[in-house]
Amino acid sequence: MSTITATSSIPAGRAMPERWHQVRLKACYGLAVALVIGLTLYGFDYYYLDANQRPYSPKHLLLRPSGSVGLALGILGTVIFLGIFLYPIRKSSAWMRSRGNTRHWLDFHVLMGVAAPFIIAFHAAFKFRGLAGMAYWIMAAVAASGAVGRYLYAQIPRRLNAAELSLQEAREEQCRLTEQLAQQKVFSAAWLRPLSHLPSEERIRNQWILIVLVEMLWADFRRLHTISRLRRHELSQWGKLTSLGGVLNSRNAELERIITMAQTQAVLAQRMLFLSRSQQVFHLWHIIHKPFSYSFALLAVIHIGVVMLFGFK
Repeated sequence: MSTITATSSIPAGRAMPERWHQVRLKACYGLAVALVIGLTLYGFDYYYLDANQRPYSPKHLLLRPSGSVGLALGILGTVIFLGIFLYPIRKSSAWMRSRGNTRHWLDFHVLMGVAAPFIIAFHAAFKFRGLAGMAYWIMAAVAASGAVGRYLYAQIPRRLNAAELSLQEAREEQCRLTEQLAQQKVFSAAWLRPLSHLPSEERIRNQWILIVLVEMLWADFRRLHTISRLRRHELSQWGKLTSLGGVLNSRNAELERIITMAQTQAVLAQRMLFLSRSQQVFHLWHIIHKPFSYSFALLAVIHIGVVMLFGFK
């Protein structure tokens, strides 16, 4: 039976592992952001220079690709690059599949895919030429497609378990939320109606598959815009300021409760609508993502081999 991911709370037995995963993930993102900010602040005046002027900079011996910092960044980028392949390897290894949660592995896979282009860019001192430059832009394409893949992964239902709903259960949950929203007194039906505005099933079924992906992204963007508009409608000027114009959660518990219900209902409706096509888009993404990944791996190995054979410069 087709399934769709529920937005219900995490079971108590899984709450602690999930909480620690989020702590580790946020800590790693924080370290990556701190590294990028630190390198930017320290090396901005060097990276801004023309290639002919850089040798005269006192930071050249440190920040050039073969410098002590540049080389360390190259090694770090290579290690992160190798770490990216742990996730696909895990999928084919019975022993690794029994270690940890698939989504947790994917979260770190995405983190490494996002961090690697930044680190390699600093290693290359933002000069992308020749084979190394080609490898870099392929890696950037891999990272961009990886972000799309992570988005699609969230739209694809997993096997039925306690954290998921069958399609019929999703419809029942949607009806329950509709009844609850009809009883609330904060927003009129007209204000909530834009959240349920979606393309027709016929249009999605007959649409070109890449256009379907654009439709999915646009539906998410429109929903976020509508939710921020709902918050702004009810919040004071100070509330609008602290919630960044309704983008962030407010301190109004009742308002957030109603918005959560409305958002859950809208997400359920969208995922049921796009269910069959999102699986097709995900399959197409695999066809595109894997060749780019392996091409980058090959070019990176050639680049490292050439550097080791002919020396640094």
